Amino acid sequence: MAENFASADPLFDTVLIANRGEIAVRIQRACRELGLKTVSICSEADRQASYGETADHFVCIGPANARRSYLNQDAILLAARLTGAGAIHPGYGFLSENTSFSAAVEDAGLTFIGPDARSIATMGDKITAKKAMIAAGVPCVPGPDTALPDDHATVEQIARDIGYPVIIKAAGGGGGRGMRVVQEPSALIEAMTLTREEARQAFGNPALYMEKFLQHPRHIEIQVLCDTHGNAVWLGHRDCSMQRRHQKVVEEAPAPGIAADIIEPVGLACVEACQQIGYRGVGTFEFLYEDGKFYFIEMNTRLQVEHPVTEMTSGIDIVQAQIKAAQGIRLDLQQGDVICDGHSFECRINAEDPDTFLPSAGAVTDIAWPQGEGVRLDTHIYPGYGVSPYYDSLIAKLIVHAPTRAEAITKMRTALAGTRVEGISTNLPLLRALFEDAAFAQGETDIHYLEKWLKAWRAA
Repeated sequence: MAENFASADPLFDTVLIANRGEIAVRIQRACRELGLKTVSICSEADRQASYGETADHFVCIGPANARRSYLNQDAILLAARLTGAGAIHPGYGFLSENTSFSAAVEDAGLTFIGPDARSIATMGDKITAKKAMIAAGVPCVPGPDTALPDDHATVEQIARDIGYPVIIKAAGGGGGRGMRVVQEPSALIEAMTLTREEARQAFGNPALYMEKFLQHPRHIEIQVLCDTHGNAVWLGHRDCSMQRRHQKVVEEAPAPGIAADIIEPVGLACVEACQQIGYRGVGTFEFLYEDGKFYFIEMNTRLQVEHPVTEMTSGIDIVQAQIKAAQGIRLDLQQGDVICDGHSFECRINAEDPDTFLPSAGAVTDIAWPQGEGVRLDTHIYPGYGVSPYYDSLIAKLIVHAPTRAEAITKMRTALAGTRVEGISTNLPLLRALFEDAAFAQGETDIHYLEKWLKAWRAA
């Protein structure tokens, strides 16, 4: 993939990867291609991880419980100090958007491969993020950019001003948690009370905000890349509308059917927003798109699971770019140099029952992966690998790239047909069926489509 940063002396030569699974493999590969040493960590449940054999150091930092291992900041920092790591890459999930961890890494004299704590705090809180986006001219979902008060009468008036249906969201939420749709006034106060308590328990932040609930939107993302010298570009767009309970199942780039003159001003506004807050590294702006209009919902201040589809279409190694930005290397890329070509899909292969979606733990007895031009696989599993019940069910990402969307769909159908994971249950049957669906093939879907499709698929 393309070289996009001007050369400079690196700030570090060893990176500790504070994560597990397929993303640990992905980051390790990027580091090695940059000539950097790696430190991989594991919990006691992940001692047999394949990436332990290819790391320069492999350190067990705690028991299977993530709070005592992958979320244990002190243990991770101790591992970095003992192995001589000069930087920490958090991957996604776990501590990747944790302001205290970002600050602790920097306070320890290490480099956090991601934005600084101030940017994470600004964009991690949905209310302050909305204010920042409005200031930068990024379109937002109708609704106030302030937290909901405790006064019921005021909350009811806010909902009337927005117009039903509305959605109540936790300011510190994410991953589909801490949100409720309210269709009518009689359900408003109870929904607010329940969501506030859920936010308090899940995120330690009871603040809520309210927005207009859009009926048939698509989920569109814009990927940005920023250095520490004020330079920034956006790397095209993705469609992540295929979701179940707000969890993405299939992603694609570019988002189909959106004209360049509509998306370009939004992409440039995202770049402007990053420059205004001094953002560094990679990040993703998430939007709802309905009736030709974009509405900002949140920014992910980290690497995302679906980054490969943007890599495949842009030719830019996003993980390497993220590491180089953290090294202080200047971005040697102008917006006009970003040319996205072809079409890419990513399927998330999960260890779960395709009908009940219950996690499926156990030993993988056999595997067959597809090969061929334009086919990519990101995974950490191997024959004999034991899928743990303690963590996320994602075991692989299957990615394809082709000149057109129709050709990419055909290529993914072939790739899925050639994929086999035995010994555990996976969602492969669901993915194969989805890629045969006519409406999906035509791009005629929104964020609610998959839930409806699943009901019909199960009944068939």
